[in-house]
Amino acid sequence: MSVPTNEPVGSATPNVTSIGANDSRQNRTREMQLIPEALARAHMHDRLREADAERQAVRLVSARRMQRRAERASMRARRALAMAVMH
Repeated sequence: MSVPTNEPVGSATPNVTSIGANDSRQNRTREMQLIPEALARAHMHDRLREADAERQAVRLVSARRMQRRAERASMRARRALAMAVMH
């Protein structure tokens, strides 16, 4: 098949030829070559998410520890006040 001469270049849909098949093969090859990159990107995304979860867990543990420390200090202050009032 040939492109009709009375149409401007690029106006008609391209003919399916062996060039199109080669392009398709090249696209598949390119996609196959990009698979490891996509896997690495997904792996890195998972690692970042895990690191964020780990940091959040560490912050939670630290906050609970500080809360317990503050509660103990509060109880000590209440006891000291009670002792001061009683004597």
